[in-house]
Amino acid sequence: MHARVSKGAASEGHLVVVLVHGLVVSGRYMVPTAERLAPHRPVYVPDLPGFGKSDSPPHSLDIAGLSDSLAAWMRVVGLERAVLVGNSFGCQIVADFAVRYPDLVERVVLQGPTVDPRGRTAFRLTARWLLDSIREAPSMGPIMVRDYLDAGLRRAVQTFRYMLADRIEEKLPHVRVPALVVRGSRDPIVPQRWAEEAARLLPEGRLVVMPGVAHTANYDAPSEFSRVVLAFLDEKGRPPARGQDA
Repeated sequence: MHARVSKGAASEGHLVVVLVHGLVVSGRYMVPTAERLAPHRPVYVPDLPGFGKSDSPPHSLDIAGLSDSLAAWMRVVGLERAVLVGNSFGCQIVADFAVRYPDLVERVVLQGPTVDPRGRTAFRLTARWLLDSIREAPSMGPIMVRDYLDAGLRRAVQTFRYMLADRIEEKLPHVRVPALVVRGSRDPIVPQRWAEEAARLLPEGRLVVMPGVAHTANYDAPSEFSRVVLAFLDEKGRPPARGQDA
């Protein structure tokens, strides 16, 4: 597994932050957020197996396979515990990881978590994605094209099927660490209703809504998103079990 590492000036004594990318893309679009977190926390941005600069296994990995790979990678590079920050499909991996590897997780941030249970069909999800695509920064397009070409059509289609089959709503109640759900107010993929439900399902969950932001806050609004993440990490003790911030 390939990973971008930025330990910055404040790495000593801080838990690391691991940024987990979304469907088919690589960690490239996580770099703007990583650059803004790096002065405050050590940051790792891995490419999951089959995506970006990482090696490709002979078959596409499902959610459990991807979280297993992430856990194995963390142990190899010596990360005993970390804060996991996922975007979109990456949130499904983070949720699965937090349930199955609780000893490796300190906190989680789920930014734009998929899949909304009421929109779990290929047609609905594709329609929402197309609507979101016109709300994202134009510079995101070339990154996505490059990453999709690297992954290949077969892996992209199979991973999309795994995403639809995964029931994140059944895993969220078993995430036993402080958790933050972040939604952009202009995100058509993650409706406000589902974001609120996801936060309620998390035993120690809360919701922050970022005004004027679409689905990939980590790329479109990295400074604002990083401030939200750092504020969550700097909270003393455990955050409120319920709540919503505007």
